Amino acid sequence: MQNRYAIEQLIEAGEWISQKGWVPATGGNFSAKTDSGFVVTASGHDKGQLTAEHFLQFDIHGQIESGAGKPSAETDLHLSLYQLDDQATCVLHTHSVAATVLSRFITTDTLMITGYEMQKSLTGVASHEETIQIAIFDNDQDIERLAEKVTARYQHSPLYHGILIRGHGLYAWGRSPAETRRHLEGLEFLFACELERIKLEASL
Repeated sequence: MQNRYAIEQLIEAGEWISQKGWVPATGGNFSAKTDSGFVVTASGHDKGQLTAEHFLQFDIHGQIESGAGKPSAETDLHLSLYQLDDQATCVLHTHSVAATVLSRFITTDTLMITGYEMQKSLTGVASHEETIQIAIFDNDQDIERLAEKVTARYQHSPLYHGILIRGHGLYAWGRSPAETRRHLEGLEFLFACELERIKLEASL
C-alpha cells in the first residue's frame, strides 16, 4: 500500500472503531504495511479523530523515517506480527470491555470458542463446529519482551486472526484493512457472546 492510502484506511477504521466504543480515551493503536515499511499511530491521540499528522512512518526494521510525535509504546509488537505473518498488512489494537474482561477471566493461555455461526467471519473458518483458539499473553510494560513471547509461541503454534493481552485488549490482523476490520468485528462479537454466556451460566 502507498502511505497515503494506508493512512486513509486507518483514519476510516479509527472513526468506525471509536463509534463502537472499543478505543476509550486515547487507547489503542493501528498500523498498516506500506511499500517501504509501515505506518503506525502516534501515541496520545483520540483514535476517532485521527488526521494524517497523527501517524509515523517506519522502515521494515522498525526505524522511524518520518512523522512527528511519540510512537506508540507497542510499535515493536506490531512489527513482530508483520514479521511472523508475511501476509498481514494491517493490525488494529483495541480495548473493548469484552476483550479486556475475558482476557482476565480466562486463566489459561488460550481462549477456546466454538458453536457460533459468526466464527465464519474469520478467514479460513468454515463452520460453527470448528474450535477457534485465541492465544492470551500476560500483560507486560516491556513490549520488547512481550513481542519475544508472542514470537516464541508462534514458532511452535501459529497464531491466526488475533491475540489477547491479559487485562489490556485485542490485537487483530488480516491481509487487508477490510479483512482486519472483519476479523476485529467478528472477534469482538464472539467475545461479547462468551462473556454473556459465562454470566448466564453463573446465575443458574
